[in-house]
Parts: sequence; C-alpha cells; structure tokens
Amino acid sequence: MGGSMAVLTGKCAIVTGASRGIGRATAIALARAGASVVLAARDASALAGVADEIAAEAGGTREERQGCSGTAVVVGDILSAPHRQEIVESAVARFGSVDVLVNNVGGGTAGGINALDADGLDAAFHLNVTTAYDLTRRALPHLQAGDGGSVVMMSSRAASSTGPGRIAYGTAKAALSHLTRLLATELAPLVRVNAIEPGPVDTGLLTAALGAAEVRAVFDAIPMGRAGLPDEIAAAVVYLASPASAWTTGTVLRIDGGRP
Repeated sequence: MGGSMAVLTGKCAIVTGASRGIGRATAIALARAGASVVLAARDASALAGVADEIAAEAGGTREERQGCSGTAVVVGDILSAPHRQEIVESAVARFGSVDVLVNNVGGGTAGGINALDADGLDAAFHLNVTTAYDLTRRALPHLQAGDGGSVVMMSSRAASSTGPGRIAYGTAKAALSHLTRLLATELAPLVRVNAIEPGPVDTGLLTAALGAAEVRAVFDAIPMGRAGLPDEIAAAVVYLASPASAWTTGTVLRIDGGRP
C-alpha cells in the first residue's frame, strides 16, 4: 500500500463499532487516508472522543470540520433496523455519498453445546451476520453510485479455526466470511466486498475474557509471538477500501501473526 493508491480523499466511509478497539483504529486510519468518516456505536462519549481525535489531527475542532469533510457521529444500537437506516441517511445527508462501509460490529456468547441454546446461536447470527447484510443492503444504492464502492466485513480467525466454547461466535463469523464471497460475486464490478479474519488482537478484551494465563498460551501459539495491534488491522482495512485493491474482491484476508 503506497503512494496515491491508498488515498481516499473525497470519499465517505461508514465504520460501525467505531468507539473502541479495531473500529476506533479503523476510523482514524480512514480519516488519515483522506476519507470523511461516519462513526457509529452505542457509546456517545467514546464516539465524540474519536471524532475529536480525528479533528485534532486534521487541524481544527470537530464542529469546524463538519460539512464537506470531517466526521459525523451516529449513536445507537446496530441491532436496531431504524438505527441502521439512520447511519446511511446521516452519511448521505452530511457527505453526499457512501463509498466505503466497514461492518465491524461483532460478538457472541461463549459456551459449548450444553451451555448454548438456540436463542444464543440466533443472537450471534443476528449481531454478526444479519446486521452486516442489512446495513450493506441499505447502503447499496449509494455504494453503486459513481465509480463504485467497497465493503469490508470484520470477520475473525474463529471462522476458520476450532476451539472450545466458540460455537456461536465462530459459526457466525464463518457465515460472515462466506457472505462476503457471495456478495462479492453478486455485486461485482461496481462494489467490491472483502473480509478480514484477525487473529487475537490486543484491544484489552482478551485478558478480561480469558485471564492472563490463557492469553499467554494463545500468544505462545502464534509464530510472531504476540497479539496483533488494532492499527495493524486498520491498515488492512484502508488497503481494501482504497484504489490500491481495485482488483480485489471476494477475498477473506487472514491477519493473525502466522497462527496455524
């Protein structure tokens, strides 16, 4: 990724789950590449902080940069269909287009088959797959306008690996990775659709979820010997969003430190 090929000046990007972790890093990276960014998440205060950080880097306040470039904040729950519609409408109203959509929100209840009921599996599919599909569908007329758009799905290495207690999350992410391939075939050539499957990323959630000893064991199994960083995943999003990847669609990119 180099030179003008990764420039997104004049483009509008939507990032869901933009308040922290990979979503936050992605929003900042897209802004650094020149895009106007619509930040969507539930935490209004955290989103405002991300918007202010982007504005400070560019010079000026967030309020001064709202208009033809800058950021827009849309607070709400991605599980809500009206919120998903509001995200798209806010992007078009503020910036006039939707050129890049990063479906970053995800998650799922841990547990094996004896602990996870059908409702838990349904909830994981709705959060990881249905919301991404529906937001893409709502944004599609705008993504198809002009010289076309790019959709990036944030999947997970859980989609293509096994381990205890990951039935809901892993199965949903596997579906999201394959949805990426199906949409890429259907929407080419105007809209490119790609996914990233990150390995363990240091967002602060790993230790909270697993505990220090378990996290160390995960890291020891990674040839690179450490967790990934949110900025390293964000750099891949910028590549997939930009003209640098103009001939890339239907790709599921693993970024996992060489994890087997």
